Amino acid sequence: MEITRAGSKPSGKGPADWFTGTVRIDPLFTAPAPARVGGAAVTFEPGARTAWHTHPLGQTLIVTAGVGWRGRAAPLRKSAQAMWSGSRPEKSTGTAGRQKGAPECQFAGSGRSFASTLPSAGGKL
Repeated sequence: MEITRAGSKPSGKGPADWFTGTVRIDPLFTAPAPARVGGAAVTFEPGARTAWHTHPLGQTLIVTAGVGWRGRAAPLRKSAQAMWSGSRPEKSTGTAGRQKGAPECQFAGSGRSFASTLPSAGGKL
C-alpha cells in the first residue's frame, strides 16, 4: 500500500480547453497499469464549467461542497440537474455531458474516471 500525504501533489489550474472560468484541480490518485482509473478533486468558482466531454468507461462524481449543475448533450439532452453536497451523479459510458458551478456559490467534487476523458461537441448547458 502506498500512502500519499495531503498536499504532496500540487494543485493545478483547469486547462482552458477543458474548462471555462476558474477551476482548480487537485490530483488524488492514478492507478498503476493495467488499471485505467484516476481521481481528482475539482473546485469550480461560481459559474465555471467543464467543456462537453465523455468518459468512455464511465465516471463517478461525489459532490463535496456547494451547488452545481450537470447536463447531457443531444440526442440525450435533459434539463440541467442540480447537484449539492452529498450528491453522487454517475456518468454513463460514452454519454457526453458537462458540469457547472452555480452562479452564486462554489461547487466542488471528487471524481473517479475510468479510462480517458474525451472532448465532445455539444450545445450550451
